[in-house]
Amino acid sequence: MVMKKKKYNISVEATLEVIGGKWKCVILCHLTHGEKRTSELKRLMPGITQKMLTQQLRELEEDGIINRIVYNQVPPKVVYELSEYGLSLRGILDTLCAWGERHIIRVYGDTADMLEDSILNHKN
Repeated sequence: MVMKKKKYNISVEATLEVIGGKWKCVILCHLTHGEKRTSELKRLMPGITQKMLTQQLRELEEDGIINRIVYNQVPPKVVYELSEYGLSLRGILDTLCAWGERHIIRVYGDTADMLEDSILNHKN
């Protein structure tokens, strides 16, 4: 399949085409902490529907950002991990998280009441 040529007005459009939307960066941030099963991602992201999670994972896989690994066992086990290409987004994701934290502090004065208790919100 040959991709149709597309012109972007600015290169950030290409980035947002791949990782834009409400959930993709959240999924990717969780996957920076290691491979996850669909059920683990769903538990970590209670606001996402199963249908939306499945759709977002498919799109990220199609774009080469994540790998879907199927273990040949009964019952089948499927996990998702960042691909080598997806790992190149780590800097962007870290920067987005840091900016979000600064924004929360600026608007609300503190992150304590505004961020869930999650591994993603603990400083390394």
